[in-house]
Amino acid sequence: MMSPMPLLHQYADFLLHLDRHLGAIVIHYGVWTYLIMFVIIFCETGLVVTPFLPGDSLLFVLGAMAASGTLQLGLLVVGLTLAAVGGNMLNYAIGVFLADEVTSHRAGPFVNQNYIKRTHAFFEKYGAKTIIITRFMPIIRTFAPFLAGVGGMPYAKFTIYNIIGGTAWVLVGVLSGFFFGNLPFVRHNFSWVILVIVGISLIPAFLEFFKHKRAPL
Repeated sequence: MMSPMPLLHQYADFLLHLDRHLGAIVIHYGVWTYLIMFVIIFCETGLVVTPFLPGDSLLFVLGAMAASGTLQLGLLVVGLTLAAVGGNMLNYAIGVFLADEVTSHRAGPFVNQNYIKRTHAFFEKYGAKTIIITRFMPIIRTFAPFLAGVGGMPYAKFTIYNIIGGTAWVLVGVLSGFFFGNLPFVRHNFSWVILVIVGISLIPAFLEFFKHKRAPL
């Protein structure tokens, strides 16, 4: 069994060199690349157990590849938006299905009850807009639709905000890469740019984490 450190190193290498890895995927799989990217984004947003998958950085790199003509921008935007919206719908449905177990503390170590309470407070503060806001917050965006289902957010309201948030997230990520990903400075410092994207996207999550850590239970 492989130890955690080599796995972590491989993940970091994949994340920092997305342009190379995605280029190899396109060469080997051709048009199937769109389906592979669909599955990655769908799982990143739709499964509580896969929040570690690349999201923001992946959208940026895919946009840059579309600008270079390697991929088609229209297909990317449509496919990834469907994946982002559909993933959240699945996550919401799982939350509805497991609501009784989560709220009755029968979910075991899989769900932290303090996290549930604090995220509920986040929903209380921002309302349904939480589904849009958390789209731009890695890890948290994976849990938000699940907790919306647990908390019983009306399906129609969730769907509206989910479509808005998913569309905005994909457009911002892909178009940022499309217009800026092939600038000489970005191309020559791609690994650093990816780190900056990941770091910026994590700032809201860290702010909320430290805010909640300081808040009384």
